[in-house]
Amino acid sequence: MRMVDLIARKRDGHELSKTEIDFIVQGYTNGTIPDYQMSSFLMAAFFRGMTPIETANMTMAMVASGDTIDLSAIEGVKVDKHSTGGVGDTTTIVLAPLVAAVGVPVAKLSGRGLGHTGGTVDKFEAIPGFQAEISSEQFIKQVNEVKVAVTGPTGNLTPADKKIYALRDVTGTVNSIPLMASSIMSKKIASGSDAIVLDVKVGAGAFMKDLDSAKALAKAMVDIGNNVGRNTMAVISDMNQPLGFAIGNALEVKEAIDTLRGEGPEDLHELCLTLGSHMVYLAKQASSVSEARSKLEEAISSGRALETFKAFIAAQGGDASIVDDPSKLPAAAYRIEVKAKEAGYVSEIVADSIGTAAMILGAGRATKESEIDLSVGLMLHKKIGDEVKPGDTLVTIHSNRETVDDVIESIYESYTIASGKVEHPVLVHAEIH
Repeated sequence: MRMVDLIARKRDGHELSKTEIDFIVQGYTNGTIPDYQMSSFLMAAFFRGMTPIETANMTMAMVASGDTIDLSAIEGVKVDKHSTGGVGDTTTIVLAPLVAAVGVPVAKLSGRGLGHTGGTVDKFEAIPGFQAEISSEQFIKQVNEVKVAVTGPTGNLTPADKKIYALRDVTGTVNSIPLMASSIMSKKIASGSDAIVLDVKVGAGAFMKDLDSAKALAKAMVDIGNNVGRNTMAVISDMNQPLGFAIGNALEVKEAIDTLRGEGPEDLHELCLTLGSHMVYLAKQASSVSEARSKLEEAISSGRALETFKAFIAAQGGDASIVDDPSKLPAAAYRIEVKAKEAGYVSEIVADSIGTAAMILGAGRATKESEIDLSVGLMLHKKIGDEVKPGDTLVTIHSNRETVDDVIESIYESYTIASGKVEHPVLVHAEIH
């Protein structure tokens, strides 16, 4: 088998076999296929596309390139949730204890984040004492006992994906739906879950800007999961504005606590119930999605979700008293209010831009070496569709520096105020099964 022949076959629109795709992925991972040939193949795949079977085979070849996590020692159906990212996406912090509170084992591998705020692991580390790096033995024991554990990626998962993604990043082939889908799903499948719920974001603050593209990506990922024996579904949710009110690590933990108490922002509460209902249903802990939702609502109203959150924090060395006293979370030295200059209705919040404002404060990483300040961030007070009057607070800046003119300017640029009434945006656009 020669790589040049496989490039030509893909260039001409032919479907490659599992053996051929395995040859490409293994060869590139071990260095026998050079960058220039893999670049050529990726560009051919970008323009010609890949069939669902090719995409599933590509995914499993990347899974086979490294370690896989065996969760068979955990009792019950293990359901993972993956979000394609956004601004203020606090769902994992809420969902992990909420879903665990109704008996579904949540074995979550989460990363640190580049971008507007930290990844899920960074957010949990805003809790004093919380240890994200735990052994696989402790991880499995904790899920069996407390029903939930969160740790950083362990072992050498999907090295082929890391190498191929780095090449896609510099060859203009990131925006290929089959390549994106196989990249995301290879990590999910290597992580050992039995079923997967995907939260595919769409809008100005998401990677997929339009609904058709988001649906295509969701369908490709659902097809992969189902083709390789993982029960998979996707929710397409709106990211034309940040989710919830908080953008920043400790601020998002506080907002997650409010949501678990039933007092969180309406959009975050609703999306967590939507995603969580599908997780509980796929875990066979409810006979329908609506029954699953009722169970989750009861876990919030009874306080069981908060109690599970406390048990989970304590099991990983964290100070569980922050649940009852969030003032123990890291707090910034200054709070600066950004006031509305005109009357009207919020018609747009540029999610990317307001996320960048939080990163400028230190809430996120511009590079892998950047230090995150867990205490800083933004609290939004007005969202799309809300009425504003001059002098109303749009955003409160939580900062450890007194002068934040650059952040204020970025916030004003992010908000658009219209004179006429504006509808609140739709939160969930579609479900893909």
